[in-house]
Amino acid sequence: MAELEFFGAAGTVTGSMHVLHLDEGSYALDCGLYQGRREEARERNSTFPVAPERLRGVLLSHAHIDHSGNLPGLTKRRFHGPIYATPATCDLVNVMLADSAHIQEEDARFWNEKRATRPSERIEPLYTIDDAKAVTPLLKPMRYNEPFEFAPNGSATFLEAGHLLGSAATMLNLRTPRPVRVLYTGDLGRAGLPILRDPTQLPIVEYLITDSTYADRRHTPSADMKQALARIINTVRSAGGKIIIPAFSVGRTQNVVYYLMQAVAEGLIEPLPIIVDSPLSVSCTEVFRRHPECYGEEARDFWWRNNKDLFGEGVVRYITDVNESKALNDRRESMVIIASQGMCEAGRVLHHLKNNIENERNAVVIVGFMAQHTLGRRIVERRDEVKIFGRMYRLLCRVETLSGFSAHADSTDYARMLAPLAPRLRGAFVVHGEGPQPAAMAEILKKAGCKNVTIPQPGQRFTLDA
Repeated sequence: MAELEFFGAAGTVTGSMHVLHLDEGSYALDCGLYQGRREEARERNSTFPVAPERLRGVLLSHAHIDHSGNLPGLTKRRFHGPIYATPATCDLVNVMLADSAHIQEEDARFWNEKRATRPSERIEPLYTIDDAKAVTPLLKPMRYNEPFEFAPNGSATFLEAGHLLGSAATMLNLRTPRPVRVLYTGDLGRAGLPILRDPTQLPIVEYLITDSTYADRRHTPSADMKQALARIINTVRSAGGKIIIPAFSVGRTQNVVYYLMQAVAEGLIEPLPIIVDSPLSVSCTEVFRRHPECYGEEARDFWWRNNKDLFGEGVVRYITDVNESKALNDRRESMVIIASQGMCEAGRVLHHLKNNIENERNAVVIVGFMAQHTLGRRIVERRDEVKIFGRMYRLLCRVETLSGFSAHADSTDYARMLAPLAPRLRGAFVVHGEGPQPAAMAEILKKAGCKNVTIPQPGQRFTLDA
C-alpha cells in the first residue's frame, strides 16, 4: 500500500506538509509553519495529520519556515525519527528554527504582558528554544543525486530545485507490490538566478506533487536586477540620499549583496557603504559561505576570481549589535542599508524606514512580494502616510519596486520543466498555491498532456497505483 494524504499548503501557500502512508508507517514531506491570523495559525500549527510520536520520518525540501518551521512542534510532541535534508538545508534549519523559536517565545511574552487581561487568556509559545534544539540531532544530511533508504521499502533522492541554498525536489522510489515513483517538487526555482545552480531536469515518474506559487504570472528576468540596482543607487547617491532595502534574511539578502558586489567589481557603481543590518541575515550568510558546492557556474567563477568571497568581506559591513544599528541614523553620507524583515512588519528595517521615508532624497527599494495589509504593501502603493510604531509618517522618499528577484518558478518555467514528464504521469497533485494559482498550474499540466490533475483539499487521501 502507498497513499498520499494532503494536510498543509493544500489551498494555501504556507504550512507545507504532506504525508506518505506505507505499510510500515507514515512519513512527512515537509513540516512547515502555517502563517496567518493568530488564532487560526495557532490551531493549525498545533494539529498534525499523524500523531508525531507515530511518524517514522520527515523528508525536508528546504529551510524556508513555511516548509520547515513546525519541526520543533514535532519534537515537542515526542517525535524522534530522522529528518532527511541536504547538508546546506540542515545548516540553515538550525539557524532559522532558533530564530523562529525566539519569535514564538517573545510573541507569547508580549501577549501575556500586554494583551491578556485574565489568566485564562494567557498563552504558551507554540514551541521553545529547547524544542528547536531538539531538532538538530535528528537532522540527517544527504547529498544531491545519491539515493538513500528512508523506509524499509522506499528510497529517496534529492535533486537540485534551484530555489534556495540546499533546496531539493524529492524523488521517491516505492517498492510496493509494483514499484511506483513519486516526485515532490518542494518549491521549484528559476534558471539564471544569482548564486544558485539551475533546477535539474525533472525525472519521469508516475505521480507528481508540485507547487503552484506563481503559476499564474511571468517574472521580470533576474539578469536585469543588477543594472536596475545600479541605476537606483547612482540616482539616489547623486542627490545625497540613502537607499533602504527591506529583504528577507535567507536568500533575498544574499542575492542583493551578490549583485551589489558584482556591480562594484564591474564599475557600475562606485564603492559606498553597504550595510547588512540583521543578526539572522549575518548567520544565514555564514551558512551560504560554507556551501560553495551549491553555487552555480557564474557564482563559482566570481567566487574564485574574488578570493573565495561572494558576500563582500571587507566591503560589506555586517551588523549584529543594536547600538551599531542605531548609530546608522546619525550618518549623513549616502549608503545602502539592507535590513530584515522583508514585508516591513517587524525587525530593524522599521527603525530605518521611520528615520528615512520623510526625506525625498532617500529611496526604499522593494525586492520581494508584499502581502496585503502589510507596511510593505502600503509603501508599494505609495500611500501618503504610513503607520510605523503607532505613529503616522509622510511617505516622501522614492519607492522603487524590482520584481525580478523572485526565487520561484513562473508560468513559463513550470511549462518548460514539466512538459517532458506530464504526458507520462498517472496523476498530478497541485499544492502550495492560493487564489488562481492552483487552477493555472492544473491548466499548464493539462496542456502538457497530463490527463489526471487534482487540486487536493486538506485531509484528502489518495491511493498510488503503479
